[in-house]
Formats: sequence, structure tokens, C-alpha cells
Amino acid sequence: MQFNRTWGILLFFVISTANGATPVSEETLPLAGVQSTPESDAVRLERILQEADALMKAGNPAAAYDLLEPLAFERAGEIRYDYLLGIAALDSGKPDKATLAFERVLAMDANFAGARLDMARAYYQLGDMVRAKIEFEIVLNQNPPEAAKLTIQKYLDNIAAHESVQQMHVSGYLEGVLGQDSNVNNSTSQSQIPVPFFNNAIFTLAPSNLKTADNYAGLAAGATVSQQIQPTLAIFAGADLRQRGNSTQNRFNSISLDGRAGMSWSRDKNSLNVALAGGQYTLANSRNRDSLGVNASWNHAFSPTDQMSVFGQYMQYRFVDTAMKINDFNQSTLGAGWQHGLADGRSVLFGSVYLGREQDIAAVTLTNPTGGRADGGKNIQGIRIGAQMGLSERMELFGNIGRQWGQYGKLNIAFLRLRSDRLDDVSLGLNFHWDKLWTVRPQLSLSRNHSNIPINQYDRSDFSVTLRRDFY
Repeated sequence: MQFNRTWGILLFFVISTANGATPVSEETLPLAGVQSTPESDAVRLERILQEADALMKAGNPAAAYDLLEPLAFERAGEIRYDYLLGIAALDSGKPDKATLAFERVLAMDANFAGARLDMARAYYQLGDMVRAKIEFEIVLNQNPPEAAKLTIQKYLDNIAAHESVQQMHVSGYLEGVLGQDSNVNNSTSQSQIPVPFFNNAIFTLAPSNLKTADNYAGLAAGATVSQQIQPTLAIFAGADLRQRGNSTQNRFNSISLDGRAGMSWSRDKNSLNVALAGGQYTLANSRNRDSLGVNASWNHAFSPTDQMSVFGQYMQYRFVDTAMKINDFNQSTLGAGWQHGLADGRSVLFGSVYLGREQDIAAVTLTNPTGGRADGGKNIQGIRIGAQMGLSERMELFGNIGRQWGQYGKLNIAFLRLRSDRLDDVSLGLNFHWDKLWTVRPQLSLSRNHSNIPINQYDRSDFSVTLRRDFY
């Protein structure tokens, strides 16, 4: 940023006049061979100051500094010399040298606003925003000319932006939930299943594999820390912990821990988020599976009310129990979404479509001669639409509906079929904010999985009430 030195130069010449300086003419120059006198030294200094000033106006502050610097031993402490030396140093990229010169000026004249303003500029160039801000505010309180006020305000705005960039932001939440789930284990309600591989012999499923209802209670907590490192770039890390305990069906109690760390970039109407993600899932007090991967999303705002997003994810899921490792898989997903804000400013419509692939990766073994899962890999297609409507300043109604198709790639030996599923789900709820940080959310979720293999067919309803406390 270039500084308009009109005010400083004006003060410079006022001081020059006050010190009794007069323009140099040829008649005042010392003659060759004449012994130097105090007056001729003053004339020589005046000539050098004028030459340095001319070089500054010609846009050559480095040459002006080289001309002035050798005189520092004998002239340091003279206001005119120190001020011109300071601005020559500042404009030639030597802010550290400039501060020394301006300090001497202000020691002699603390009210020299032009020197204080350039001192502030020097601190700014050095990155010392604290002292730069102090000096700028001192000058601003001295009621400078309008041009100087505008320049000072630009510097102060930049300092404020720099301070906000350096700030760390921490947010978090704590939730408690009570609910009733009609199918805590996502299982079929059909207790007897014909199995084609055994000539349609009827098999009776164990109780743990049948639809089971229960009441439950849960806790959840999470936090995210973000650090802005540039105006357009931030880094972040966060984690979420969720626990759910059933009243009687303890073998389906669960704990999940998920973490993430990444960067977010935003500029104009675009933003990009990329993060590493990992998690651990515990079932009935035993570690069940781990996950690790990466996800990314790009958002573009077409208008204040319309925004498009493109998202992708790649995750690896690994089961801990040796007997379960046959179910290990890698999952990749790619999708796009749209969000539209309504005229009331509180309501939005949204929708998304996505494609995915689950790659079964279990190795060939004696007990699994074909490798992979029993149903093989899985191709996924999905769609979801929803809305949130602001009923009042404190209340929002929300709902969404989705459908996902899954086609598997390996003939299921027991049922002699390529498995095909269709999962339908719908949710409806209400957010009530009794103040800025507290929310009560009653919610009903319904789902049904249709499958051509009967043991994978199920339906489920879940009603819950959540109390949430946010932290900013």
C-alpha cells in the first residue's frame, strides 16, 4: 500500500521554515580553497537534503538513502535530516532503519504527526501490528487531514483483518436423547426362512437376528477447532463421540468415535473442504470395526438463495473380529446437491443425488474360497430431498425423504440370487430454540429395506427427543 505523504511533506516544510532554512543559490556555495565554516556546513547539508528530496520525488528512495546515510554520525538528532532519512529508508524497504530515524524525530518533537504516521507504516511493514495500531490511532486522534484519515483507516482495516485471521475458533455441542426404537438391530421380522440351497428347507432364525424393539437413552458430544492461516485458507480438526444404551437389549448398545482434520479454502462464491476422517465403532462393549478415509466437498453460490455442492468420499472399513473380516470393504461415493433459500430468509429446500461403490476385499481362505463378502461388492445409487421451514424466530420444522438402491455382484450361495435392495426412509422433526444455545428436537424417523433375500428385509421406526447445548 502506497502512502500519500502530502500531510507529512507539508509538516516537513513547516519545520524547515521554522528552523530558518533558506533555498540554496550559487552565491551561497563555498568557494574552492576557502576554509570550511559552520555556515558552509549548513549549506552543504541543505544541498544534500534537497538532492535527497529530489531523488525521493523522482521515485528513487534507495539513492536518497545512500546519499543521506553517511551523514548519520554528524547529523543524527536534527529533525529535518532524521525525517528525510526515515522516509527514504522506509520507501526503500528498510523499515527497521526507518524506525530508528523516526524515533529520534519524535524524541525531539512528539507532536510531529507526519513522523508518527510514517513510524506506524514502518511498524506495519515489520509485521509489528500491535505497535502499528497504537501509532495509527494516536495520529487519528490528532484530527489529521481527510486524505490522511482515509489512509490510516485502510491500514487499521488491514490490521483488523490480520487480527481476525490469526484468531482460533472453537465450537462444540453436548446432546442428550431419549427414544423408542422398533428395531434396534435392523433385522427381519420373519422368523422362518426357506433356503433354496437346501431345497427350500425352512430355517428358524435366532432371536438375536429378529426384529427387536426397545427404549434407549444416549449422549453425544463434539468439538471443532479451526485456525485461519490466511484470509482465504483455514485448517481445522474435530471429533464426535456418540453413545447409545438400550433399556434391555444390551447386546446392541453402541459407542462411536469419529475424528477429522483438514483444510477449508474459500474465495468469492466458492469454497472447498478436504479432510482426513477416521472412526471406531464399538458394539456391546467390544470394538467392532474401524474406518479411515478422506472426504471432500466443493460449494458454489450462484446467488444469495441458491447454492450447488459437489461431494466425494473414500473410506476403508475394517472389522476387528477375525470371524467378521470377511465383511471388510472399501466404499467410494460421489454426489451433487442443491440448496434453495425461500423469501422469508428462514426456510430452505434441498436435494442431492449420489453414486457409490462398495468393494469387498476379504482374502481367499479355506473357509472363504471365493474371497470377499457373501453377496460380493455393491453398486449404490441414491436420491434425497428435504426442506426446513421457519415457523417463527424460535421454531423450525424439518423433514427429508430418501431412496437408495443397492445391487450386489456375487451370487449368494445360500439363496441362489444376486442380492438387490431398496432402502426407503423419511424423517420429520421440529427444532425449538428456547434461547441461542439450547435446542429441543422431537423427531420421527421411518425406514424400510426391501430385498430379494428375505433375511435382509426389515422395517424400522424411531421416535426420539433430543436436548442440545451448543458452545461457540
